[in-house]
Amino acid sequence: MDSSELYHIKQQFTLGAYPALIQTPIPDPSSPDYVPTILYKARAYLASGDPASVLALIPNESENVALRAVAALAQGEEGLETLRDLCVEIDSEGDEHIGEWERDVVAVLAATAFIRAGEVEEALETLRDSATTGNESSAALVHIYLSLSRPNTARKILSKALQANPDALVLQLSEAATSLATGAQGTSGEPYASAVSFYTEQLANPSVSSAALLVGRGVVRILRGELAAARSDLEEAESILSRAQTNSGLDEVLAGMTVAAGLGAGKRGEAEELWSRLSSQYPSHPMATDLSSKADLFDSCAAKFEIPPLAVVAAS
Repeated sequence: MDSSELYHIKQQFTLGAYPALIQTPIPDPSSPDYVPTILYKARAYLASGDPASVLALIPNESENVALRAVAALAQGEEGLETLRDLCVEIDSEGDEHIGEWERDVVAVLAATAFIRAGEVEEALETLRDSATTGNESSAALVHIYLSLSRPNTARKILSKALQANPDALVLQLSEAATSLATGAQGTSGEPYASAVSFYTEQLANPSVSSAALLVGRGVVRILRGELAAARSDLEEAESILSRAQTNSGLDEVLAGMTVAAGLGAGKRGEAEELWSRLSSQYPSHPMATDLSSKADLFDSCAAKFEIPPLAVVAAS
């Protein structure tokens, strides 16, 4: 069983409270929490877009497969072969010193690298063929299948995983993501009920301050037409990031605020200002690239369009 400190660290990571997790002190090397704490802190740095801090954090002499995997992920494409080798290592029989949680983490980290490299099938094979399918591997599979527009497959994986461990926070988060992606109704008959319930419950936890949770609930509220409440969530998320002095996750906040402002009854200039911030600061954001490509397509079609001559009515 995890210590209370490690439980809180895992909770912070799962719920996206990266700035707070990064500030967590490293325990003594003799502590059983030493390796897991370094691992989750390193993953928080990665999620915050700071791979250099990961490489500085991981001990050079470490032989732990999970720590070697997160260091390889921080190296980008240069670490792909190392991650492939580690996947072979964790699948080898006779490595009793490698725990189940380490196998699960290595598979997830490797799959993450493969997804980033565009190797979706390799990522799926890595997660499906790992020696043990843990909670994080199951959650990663769910998110990949949702991104591939295969919600039925995602639901099957999630249902099986929840039956085995219904209290796993990472699986509950995946359940909320599935509800968000599919608009699934709960017993109340309201759309996105599971997502709203999860985000609201976690936001009531005073020990976790997460902009990601607020963005998640803000998006659900946009989809439900609750624009004022959505804007309140998104503004609070922006405030959390501002207090933490980080821009990690600000692109998602701005995207949500742009949509909420555009759909609302407020001034049009506000939505245009938010869009300008998003497109200029984060030009590679999916919403920015999508609209940019559509604008280019419109301009291309407009340039090819020839105005037909005016119709002339012949005298009878």
